Amino acid sequence: MHYPGFPHAPVLRLLVLLLAVVGASLPVHADPARWEEEIARLVAQDAEVQANVVFVGSSSIRMWRTLAQDFPGVRVLNRGFGGSHLEDSVFYFDRLVLPHAPRVVVLYAGENDLSAGMTPERVLADFRAFRTRLREALPATRLIYLSCKPSPSRARHLGALRKANALLAAECAADPLATFVDVFAPMLDASGEPRAELFLADRLHMNASGYALWTRLLTPHLQAALSDTPTPPVPTR
Repeated sequence: MHYPGFPHAPVLRLLVLLLAVVGASLPVHADPARWEEEIARLVAQDAEVQANVVFVGSSSIRMWRTLAQDFPGVRVLNRGFGGSHLEDSVFYFDRLVLPHAPRVVVLYAGENDLSAGMTPERVLADFRAFRTRLREALPATRLIYLSCKPSPSRARHLGALRKANALLAAECAADPLATFVDVFAPMLDASGEPRAELFLADRLHMNASGYALWTRLLTPHLQAALSDTPTPPVPTR
């Protein structure tokens, strides 16, 4: 029996199929609890560490094992974890950042989000959420955001990365306590392609040359944030 206004079985099956396809194409927001063990380990191992600069974010921060040597004289703390998204840093802010009351927070996150299907606008919203948590808890702390990098393995996302970086640069420009550091452009070659020599064999994570470039780009901004003075020009290579 067919009821008026109710689709026939073939039409209903088609609608169900279309909904399944659309649902599969939407970005999945993974449960932040997946990082719980790693967060607990981080908190336990550096609970007593005194730091005036906390680096937080995804694996590009986690794998920056030369922070202390790269920024001598600065008490730095590495709080990068997993292949996390920006929303994960928001979720764990109270445990990763707040206990140390740093003068400066350096944040790198968003690249994984875009690769997972998040929009640049979503990355901007999560950045705003992180900044709000920071302002509420530590109103005088400076925030430095490292732009999304152009990983060779994610070349198909370069357009989304550029858009997200543009949104975040504009957001930071309007905030006197926030600084946007462009690492994207200096990591491209003359033809606009990612510089493969800055990356490991996985074409996603950086090698020592990549981190050396990040250090040169970040150093003047970090020094300015710590001294609260205008930022001098930075090298592009």
